[in-house]
Amino acid sequence: MLQHLKILHLLLYFLVPVIMVAGCTSTTVMTTPTPTPSTMAPTSTLIPLQWTFDTDPVGELPQGATVFSGNWLVRAESDAPSTPNTLCQIETAIFPAMTLSDTVFTDVIVSTHFKPISGSIDRAAGIIFRVQDENNYYILRANALENNVDIRKYVDGIRITLKITSIEVLTGQWQELRVEVVGSQIQGFLNNELVVETSDDTFQSGKIGLWTKADSVTCFDDVEARTPL
Repeated sequence: MLQHLKILHLLLYFLVPVIMVAGCTSTTVMTTPTPTPSTMAPTSTLIPLQWTFDTDPVGELPQGATVFSGNWLVRAESDAPSTPNTLCQIETAIFPAMTLSDTVFTDVIVSTHFKPISGSIDRAAGIIFRVQDENNYYILRANALENNVDIRKYVDGIRITLKITSIEVLTGQWQELRVEVVGSQIQGFLNNELVVETSDDTFQSGKIGLWTKADSVTCFDDVEARTPL
C-alpha cells in the first residue's frame, strides 16, 4: 500500500508542467529563479578522482558520499565493468541524487558506466555537476524509457531543460555516459559519441555526483572526474 501511494505521488508530481527551453516542443513562460551566488572555492587537483566501489563495504555508501535523496548502496553485480561492486539506487523517490565527494571543480570531465535495470515511471541515469546543493546543479541525463539524452539545470529546485536529443538508451546493459564542461560550454556523450551540447553560465563551479529519477533502479560503476588538459 505504501509503495502504491509513493507511485501515485510521483505520477501526480510529474504531471506538473516543466519549464522547457531550448530543444523542447513547448515553452512555459515563467521567470527563471536566480540562484544564490556560490561561495565554493574550486579544489586544485591534477590527479583524476576515481570510484570503482570495489573496496567499499557492500550495503553501505562509498566513503565521502553525501545523499540528497533516494536509497544508494554498494552492491555486487556479476557483470560489472570492474568487478565485483557497483553503486546502485534502488528506492522510489522524486529525484534520487548524491554527491561523491567535497571536491569542487570549475572545468571538469566526468564519466561513468551505468546500467538502467528497471522502472515503470522512469528508467534514468545521470551525472550531476557544478553542484551547489540538492536544489542547484546541472545534470546530464540518459533515459532508457524515453530513449533520449538531455542537459538540464535545477535552480532552486526547479528543473529547466537546456537541450535534448533522441537516441537509443538500452535497458539491462552497461553503457558509458560522459560530460565535458569548459567555461559555459557543456557537452554530453553516450558511448563516446557526442549527442548533446549547449552553453549556460548559471553555475561556474561545484561538486559532482550521480542522479536517477522516480522509480528507476540504476547501477553505476567506474566513475571518474578530472580537470580537462
